[in-house]
Amino acid sequence: MRFAALVGRELRRAWISGGLVTPVAFFLLVAILFPFAIGPDTGLLARVGGGVVWAAALLAALLPVERLVAPDLESGVIDQFAVRGLAEAWVAAAKIVGHWLGFAPALMLASVIAAGLLNLPGPVLARVEIGLLIGTPGLAALGVATASLTAGLRGAGAVAGLVMLPLAVPLLIFGAGAIAGGAGAFKLLGAVSLLLLAGSPFVAAAAMRLARS
Repeated sequence: MRFAALVGRELRRAWISGGLVTPVAFFLLVAILFPFAIGPDTGLLARVGGGVVWAAALLAALLPVERLVAPDLESGVIDQFAVRGLAEAWVAAAKIVGHWLGFAPALMLASVIAAGLLNLPGPVLARVEIGLLIGTPGLAALGVATASLTAGLRGAGAVAGLVMLPLAVPLLIFGAGAIAGGAGAFKLLGAVSLLLLAGSPFVAAAAMRLARS
């Protein structure tokens, strides 16, 4: 099976399971509720809004993790891929691309709405969007690796949160730090995201092989 076909399969699965809608709805819900929590101080909202967008994006990326790998392992789809000669790392890479395409572009569009709710000025929104473009591939890679490591465990959703959130802290720190205008934070964010993209397919592949054995 070609790589593009695997990515398309992941997108279809995400659409059927509601995986494209739920993260964006959760992200917007956080952006709507946050002003109610801290009050109508527009200056304060503008100062902390960028960090709120990043924290909401991280939590939204966590929501679909439970459905990324476990259903395919349980139904034997990963076994069928292996019989057809598809390496687990190749399958994991396709899942990362499909997962990113499933939630990141919609999340970036929803960030425009969130910016209005949080009173973010245009230049800050632009830096948030650039940061999300750089950081969300790393979030997607981390999500697939976490899904592979926790597949088959009891209470996998809660365990996935405990595994993924600490590892995503560097993305959150450098993504929020880049909002202040530091080019160095963008470079560090890109480095962390690239590192996750490079390593996650192999971590996920090893976890899939262990789960199949």
